[in-house]
Amino acid sequence: MQQQKTAVIIGAGPAGLTAALEFVRRSEIKPIVLEASHEIGGISRTIRYNGNRMDIGGHRFFSKSDRVMDWWTELMPVASGDDGAAEHAVRYQNKERTVTATSMDSDLVMLVRPRKSRIYFLRNFFNYPLSLDAATLRLLGLKRTFKIGIGYMRAKLFPRKPEKTLEDFLINRFGVELYLTFFKSYTEKVWGVTCDQISAEWGAQRIKGLSLRTAILHFLKKTLSRKKSADVAQKGTETSLIEKFLYPKYGPGQLWEHVADLVKEKGGEVKLGWRVSGLRTEGNHIVSVEAANEAGEKVVIAADHVFSTMPVRELIRGLDCEIPANVREVSEGLIYRDFVTVGLLADRLSVTEQDGGLLKDTWIYIQEPDVLVGRLQIFNNWSPYMVADPKKVWIGLEYFCYETDPLWKMPNGEIARFAISEVEKIGILKAADVRDSHVVRVPKTYPAYFGTYDRFEEIVDFVNKFDNLYLVGRNGMHKYNNQDHSMLTAMTAVDDILAGVKDKTGIWKINTEQDYHEEK
Repeated sequence: MQQQKTAVIIGAGPAGLTAALEFVRRSEIKPIVLEASHEIGGISRTIRYNGNRMDIGGHRFFSKSDRVMDWWTELMPVASGDDGAAEHAVRYQNKERTVTATSMDSDLVMLVRPRKSRIYFLRNFFNYPLSLDAATLRLLGLKRTFKIGIGYMRAKLFPRKPEKTLEDFLINRFGVELYLTFFKSYTEKVWGVTCDQISAEWGAQRIKGLSLRTAILHFLKKTLSRKKSADVAQKGTETSLIEKFLYPKYGPGQLWEHVADLVKEKGGEVKLGWRVSGLRTEGNHIVSVEAANEAGEKVVIAADHVFSTMPVRELIRGLDCEIPANVREVSEGLIYRDFVTVGLLADRLSVTEQDGGLLKDTWIYIQEPDVLVGRLQIFNNWSPYMVADPKKVWIGLEYFCYETDPLWKMPNGEIARFAISEVEKIGILKAADVRDSHVVRVPKTYPAYFGTYDRFEEIVDFVNKFDNLYLVGRNGMHKYNNQDHSMLTAMTAVDDILAGVKDKTGIWKINTEQDYHEEK
């Protein structure tokens, strides 16, 4: 009797779990998922604290890929009756099927949420992306608005070429003044380095088609159009301009926990608390994966296929073969930005909408240079089910840092007090209104596009020589993928294995081209 083939999958985040579910649904290959932590979902997990839930980084379930949208809504149907949605029953259509709303009473559903994000700058709210409407122009002032216009025209007439850095990329699309006003300080707060040290590839991947022109055209189209679309897919809309998105009732981790359960029900394994310590090779083939748990127990799992979502540096260190000096040099020089979220439960915020109600934003970009906090989430607006007491406001303050920074090393209580003092300083809330706090640290959240990243192709060339090794997901590919892009890398890898395709070029191309999602 022929022994069942196995796919060892390192990491139980979106990419790893997507690959696992694809295998159990479509093949006889058994997936074995090894997750170092004791939580499901990677950075897409849901943190639970005192009856409240936190979404690390904020996860809008939106994709221009029909395959991803179908995948999500098959697992968690869209709910009707969500008062945050623009319509009572929402649907999206593609070439093959229509997804219709289901009962709101079910726990395993997607809510349709209205998207609203703003920039907090000069102690005022600006629309994001910038719409340059009357309110925005009034806040900017005549002098700055004039300089924005001149800067944009100059960028169109005399663009920076070649476009090497993120600074080049942003100035070419927004002009110098707008770049200096709304992009430079925030981006440098996120990454900890100046924009002229970051590759333009980051902008091409994360911002894609967004520019001052597209933002203005979108604003005009929205203003002049009287028709409300029920199309959640919004395929004709630049990702940064979408107006609604899907969201699991109890946060992103709910979907991935459901996926993990399905994988186990269908014969796969999801092993938590097992950190991969080594990959054994024979020639250009990975023969087994070694992992250890906190008790010091070790296991060696024979592998026909290996999917890695672990940080590239750890993967290279774990290979037992001889690593070329240049590959090791690039791997060791890769940089990751770490992340701290401070959850605050408060009676109220000091800022409100014009009608006196709770701000409607899902998240707010904090551009103020006199504080370290980079972004603020309002979990009530992601889903009302994220908050135990609907009379309270449950927010998350996001800090971008390195594990070597003083902020990361602070005790939790000290971090919470620091965060409260910052949002009080800029007028968001009063310290006296805070009732509880919770601190979450997430290492290696953002793979950086500096350090030795400009030589990353040397690593790609090396790992692609292993015929059964597939790098997928954000950290696995050292690529700032969104959740849907990470899923698509895993789906494509499974497609290739089942079709007998050896070339891995298609996996690496996902989210590198403007029209990656057009599915011709």
